[in-house]
Amino acid sequence: MKLVEYADREMLMIDLAQHLAGQLNECLMTHDHASFAVPGGTTPGPVFDALCAADLDWSRVHVMPSDERWVPESSERSNARLIKERLLTGRASAAQFVPFFREGQGAEAAMPDLAEALAPELPISLLLLGMGADMHTASLFPGAAELDAALASVAPVMAIHPEGQETRVTLTGPALAGAMNTHILITGDEKRAALERAQQLTPQEAPIKTVLANATVHWAA
Repeated sequence: MKLVEYADREMLMIDLAQHLAGQLNECLMTHDHASFAVPGGTTPGPVFDALCAADLDWSRVHVMPSDERWVPESSERSNARLIKERLLTGRASAAQFVPFFREGQGAEAAMPDLAEALAPELPISLLLLGMGADMHTASLFPGAAELDAALASVAPVMAIHPEGQETRVTLTGPALAGAMNTHILITGDEKRAALERAQQLTPQEAPIKTVLANATVHWAA
């Protein structure tokens, strides 16, 4: 793991956006397309705001969420909605979006179609993740009944995480760990402390541990 500390959050967001743009461009120089998995939530919004203006061949970038709530894009809780509003705009509007939600289908019924759609995107060229104070990442939560199966070396690319009345689907441990380039964005003292704890725990106790070995962590207070 490489940890990069920033003087403030604004500097973090701008610098991280530049790093991501550079790595996408490098990938496009040697591959037909670049697959780019990104988190939902509000934290990466400023990174997306800066990244969407990057001068690269966005038409060859395939953007996907790292996980998704099983809700339509009209829902304010949709990660796809946030990604399209904050990242897939400006120059980046030319990128191709790889959605996880399937209208009119349940998550379990949609799994074969999702796996087929994701096969050409693996290994993920560039992965951006967040982390919760509980050390979860994507929708891999410590203590979840489905976690062991989702972290197993033979896990399929996608897993389902039931959460009350709102189901989630998520990229699994092997899909995340297999990314060619991995960046983790965290802010605040609480998450910095959680990151330190995660390094001493198992992936079952701290799912973020699944990707830490080869990740660059970007942090500002």
